[in-house]
Amino acid sequence: MSTLDAQSLDAYWMPFTANRQFKKAPRLFTKASGMHFWTDDGRQVLDGIAGLWCVNAGHARPKIVQAIQQQAAELDYAPPFQMAHPKAFELAGKVAKLTPAGLDKVFFTNSGSESVDTALKMALAYHRVRGDGARTRLIGRERGYHGVNFGGISVGGMVGNRKMFGMMLGGVDHIRHTHDAARNSFSVGQPEHGAEFANDLENLVALHDASTIAAVIVEPIAGSTGVLIPPKGYLQKLREICDKHGILLIFDEVITGFGRTGNPFAAQTFGVTPDILVMAKGLTNGCAPMGAVAVKRQIHDTFMTGPEHLIEFFHGYTYSAHPLACAAGLGTLETYEDEGLLTRAQQLQGYFAEQLHSLKGLPNVIDIRNCGLVGGIELSPLPGEPAKRAFNIFLDCYEKGVLIRTTGDTIALSPPLIIERQHIDQLIDTIRGAIQRHA
Repeated sequence: MSTLDAQSLDAYWMPFTANRQFKKAPRLFTKASGMHFWTDDGRQVLDGIAGLWCVNAGHARPKIVQAIQQQAAELDYAPPFQMAHPKAFELAGKVAKLTPAGLDKVFFTNSGSESVDTALKMALAYHRVRGDGARTRLIGRERGYHGVNFGGISVGGMVGNRKMFGMMLGGVDHIRHTHDAARNSFSVGQPEHGAEFANDLENLVALHDASTIAAVIVEPIAGSTGVLIPPKGYLQKLREICDKHGILLIFDEVITGFGRTGNPFAAQTFGVTPDILVMAKGLTNGCAPMGAVAVKRQIHDTFMTGPEHLIEFFHGYTYSAHPLACAAGLGTLETYEDEGLLTRAQQLQGYFAEQLHSLKGLPNVIDIRNCGLVGGIELSPLPGEPAKRAFNIFLDCYEKGVLIRTTGDTIALSPPLIIERQHIDQLIDTIRGAIQRHA
């Protein structure tokens, strides 16, 4: 039980939270280290979701903590417009060495949502600068999550994030999602069936004409709508269609970036290079708000025309490349490198998949999906009460000392990359017990 009273909880309107339920029985963390959180009443809780898909190196890592502390004392802020500071360039260079070949220009933002909107604006502006200004249409995907700004919810495909907010951006269309339960249930790794879903893009080209389409944005793995793994050949086919029609391909790797799939980015895991790559979360290990967009040099260079004293791209944020965030990013990337964390999922993904799929056959488990160190367990909903079964299991696991995440009636797992086999055992065994108790 929380040590805070009702009055103490009143002012804060919490994001993506059932506020009334939470404030009746608050769940508060006051400390974190390594693989664990501690609650305000002293209980230890295993972190099964890396905070919120972001704490990839585990909590309170010394090099990151020290980097932030030192930076705050040395240079707390530097204006990012017409000025800069050294660590912004240092971090951009290190990020560019991790991204797929050719994506070597990096623009900093403060979140995944801002990174998505930045990428969309870059795509639109790129076509206009090169004299192809009729390309204004943006294509997203059903069940896509691209943050919560208007650009992101427009190309996104989550009804709960869209239905209350009016007409969205104009000129947006969507291709189908890739989830095919009839053919691909309980696939281990990439599903065999579904590459043909990419042909939806050809249908939209036929409807709108390629000359009107600026970009397509997809998550390599759709995380927030239930861990949807791309079918074999799907991303390759999407890349081919974009190339054929001169359409930019944007990968939203806010969730999959920085080691989640066994490589620095999922683009490398799946062998497909986008034109623009969106990142955030793991960039600073969740220690400071920061996002980034990596673009192909050709896209960047297209903007570098006209008089040199004029601004080439009218976009940016007060806190772009904030000194504390850059310090956190540098400490994070050093920690990843020191411990081999960006490829560590390759060593553990077999055991993780084996344990995850051992839940097959439990009551109400209708599908299990996995890739690298990310997993999804889909449950049949309670009749007339969607999402409640999964939420009850979330609460049960929390009381038993394990933090999971649910989206609808799917349990999503994305543990820190420092996880050991005994942690995987605890994670899966706790979920097993909770599923059985709520059968």
